[in-house]
Amino acid sequence: MSVVINTNYAATAAANNLAASNVNLQKSLTRLSSGSKIVTPSDDAGGLAVSMKLSSEAKCLGAQGTNLANEVSFFQTQDGALKVASKVLDRMSELATLHQDATKSSSDIANYATEFTSLVAQLSVISGWQFNGLALFNGGSALGTANTTAAYGGLDAASITDGVAIQNAITATAALRATNGSDQSTRGFNSELLTVTKANLEAANSRIADVDVAEESTQLARWNILVQSGTSMLAQANSATQSVLKLLQ
Repeated sequence: MSVVINTNYAATAAANNLAASNVNLQKSLTRLSSGSKIVTPSDDAGGLAVSMKLSSEAKCLGAQGTNLANEVSFFQTQDGALKVASKVLDRMSELATLHQDATKSSSDIANYATEFTSLVAQLSVISGWQFNGLALFNGGSALGTANTTAAYGGLDAASITDGVAIQNAITATAALRATNGSDQSTRGFNSELLTVTKANLEAANSRIADVDVAEESTQLARWNILVQSGTSMLAQANSATQSVLKLLQ
């Protein structure tokens, strides 16, 4: 092999190998420090595109889950109001019965009628109840389809003598609560489905975008050794040409 001065092929090759090893070492360090397998789009262009879509879809499902949870809160509040209305109607039914007691004085009967009238007003208050500014009943929101006007609209002070009207209101309230329970149940199943789907999407995205720490740590050790050995070999390649000086002495 010729001994030359102008060209040091061994040093050039060592420098190129060192540069390549150093690039990979930096990538490995970045992956481990960021937790991401895809540091730049060039690492996995197709995988990055899929990862972005999966990530976006998972976030949308998370937002939908939040919406469903808020809807459940709406229906829970609605049912709470209906539960109170049911108690009010039970008391009204009791008052209607007491009102018919022949042993009661006219003042006693008047007292029953006064309380009954107040309870009719209370039903009106319940019908106007709100959740975050949205009416719980009578079409006040996209969810507020429960019609308390139909259930209680026919009740007034004179209804104390109409047991049928009160019973009809009680039956209507029971139906409203049953519908409310169905609405909550449906949203509960939908929420569970969203949660499972979101978890699966995140797992799929993780397999594409998240770094395997154990595997990458092994690669880090490899590139670290190659950088060190490459540096050493470059130093030796550069020093090898110094032997030419001995020939010139």
